[in-house]
Amino acid sequence: QVQLVESGGGLVQPGGSLRLSCVASGSDASIYAMGWYRQAPGKQRELVAAFISGTITTYLDSVKGRFTISGDNNKNTVYLRMNSLKPEDTAVYYCNSYPVPGSWGQGTQVTVSS
Repeated sequence: QVQLVESGGGLVQPGGSLRLSCVASGSDASIYAMGWYRQAPGKQRELVAAFISGTITTYLDSVKGRFTISGDNNKNTVYLRMNSLKPEDTAVYYCNSYPVPGSWGQGTQVTVSS
């Protein structure tokens, strides 16, 4: 069983930056293939960014050039650096396995507003 704990969200003005963190723990914990997902109010959850083996990455078109996913194997932690944030990035952000998510954590709220 893997536990995922996300953190780093908050309220930020348009154009601002945040760095999200996700710590994976448990006997089967691994960050070999991980993704960041988000769910905005009234919308379906969507994949924002993902990596495999820390090298192969994929991004949602609307965040390309603004978001960067990375990982630290020593800490079993996945990061999402978000720059040039827009109001439409407002959502609860979750990390999970990629491409098939497992159980979801509590997520971290990101609100982009002036």
